[in-house]
Amino acid sequence: MSTPHPLRPSQSETLEWQTRVDLAALYRLFVRYGWTDLIYTHISARVPGEDSHYLINPFGPMFDEMTASMLLKVSLDGALLEPADYPYNEAGHLIHSAVLKARPDINFVLHSHSRAGAAVSAMRRGLLPLSQHANVLLNTLSYHPYVDVTTEEEGCARLAADLGPDNYLMVMHNHGLLACGRTAAEAFWYLYYLEIACKIQVDVLASGEETIQPDDAAIASLASYGVPGPERKGEAAWPSLMRMLDKIDPSFRQ
Repeated sequence: MSTPHPLRPSQSETLEWQTRVDLAALYRLFVRYGWTDLIYTHISARVPGEDSHYLINPFGPMFDEMTASMLLKVSLDGALLEPADYPYNEAGHLIHSAVLKARPDINFVLHSHSRAGAAVSAMRRGLLPLSQHANVLLNTLSYHPYVDVTTEEEGCARLAADLGPDNYLMVMHNHGLLACGRTAAEAFWYLYYLEIACKIQVDVLASGEETIQPDDAAIASLASYGVPGPERKGEAAWPSLMRMLDKIDPSFRQ
């Protein structure tokens, strides 16, 4: 049996590093698309081959500083698995660990506090079928009432239950948005569509104009397309997004 070259990373190490790069890219994309809230939101990724471990941002640096090597490796029970200069965000851990524990099919979880997302989260009717972006998401969208996720583990367990066994999106009332995916590309695709849908809804309602909605058959067709299936969403756009980030600042790969 041949001995692996000491400088050659194992397959698990290679997969983890690629996940770190993808996760760091998501943090930079949050900056690019205006989804940041100082240091107070968070994105996570399950460690490949280590179902009970995940990666999350250190609580302190801004998202435009995030790099692959900075990301913290944490157990779903909250143990920091590697030395770090910063702690993790406790609210972030409660939210992300609850989703990752409940949904083994999910590998990436994104949470935002954007202006439009928070606005729609405060609307009693929720996301309305006013745009193609919104209608694509209607069959994978859930809602969760506000709780103090900073301290309440039981509330986060309810969050996971409200997300359900199949949904990839959540509007967290009076709070923000949550998106999931099997890949970084898929999670980004779902959050991008939801963020755009929320912006459109806020703009339309603010205009005071009488709204137009597609007929039920068109809404049903779009909603069916948006349901997660064998073909993972977002894969076509992801390489272009990575090239864009490399042109702006490739340091996320470090």
